[in-house]
Amino acid sequence: MAGIEIRNLRAAYDKADVLHDVSLDVAPGKITCLLGSNGAGKSTLIRAILGLTPPNAGTIKLEGEDITGLPTHKVIARGIAAIPEGRRMFPKMSVTENLRLGAYQVRDEALIRQRLEKVFTLFPRLAERRDQLAGTMSGGEQAMVSIGRGLMGGPKILLIDEPSLGLSPLYVKENFRIIQGIRDEGITVFLVEQNVRQTLAISDYGYVLSGGKLVAQGAAADLASDEAVHEAYFG
Repeated sequence: MAGIEIRNLRAAYDKADVLHDVSLDVAPGKITCLLGSNGAGKSTLIRAILGLTPPNAGTIKLEGEDITGLPTHKVIARGIAAIPEGRRMFPKMSVTENLRLGAYQVRDEALIRQRLEKVFTLFPRLAERRDQLAGTMSGGEQAMVSIGRGLMGGPKILLIDEPSLGLSPLYVKENFRIIQGIRDEGITVFLVEQNVRQTLAISDYGYVLSGGKLVAQGAAADLASDEAVHEAYFG
């Protein structure tokens, strides 16, 4: 199982620092969450891991190997997949076509078909709509496509950015149940969210980011009652 170690990470847009000496561990085979309100720096951290916003200082290691500042395609080739905020479908492509894009680095057609069937087993609703254009689906169904597309590459680690954004409570509950199932299959999950209660309910360990700095960390059950968590969100 794979894990990520981040040490003393700094990242900026133009000359404005967004992340300030952030250090955290994404434990192998666990769900680690990063909580924080809008503008806390959560998405910047994901972009830094993926090589989209190269850090100014600090290190990012995957399974002990330094991947700091690597080009995005090389990070993905090492076993990291990302489920972006807002889902980012190709609306005029079918569900199956969107899913197959997640396996663009896989050359074995039999393996691609095997992974497709696994995604359809995980999301029966997508199996029913495999030929439907993604742009005609509900937000919750598109979220399923986005998660399924991330799984098509056979990742060791899944980075999931704001999976509850814009979804009804029913779909939020369903998607969080699916995320637990992904962890139970041995895939490491780094879950970046604003939804405190439900995120901590499925996570093993968590961190709280406020103003680009970590202000709290601990077992998810402990963070649920931590005053620093409430302060970071509500002041």
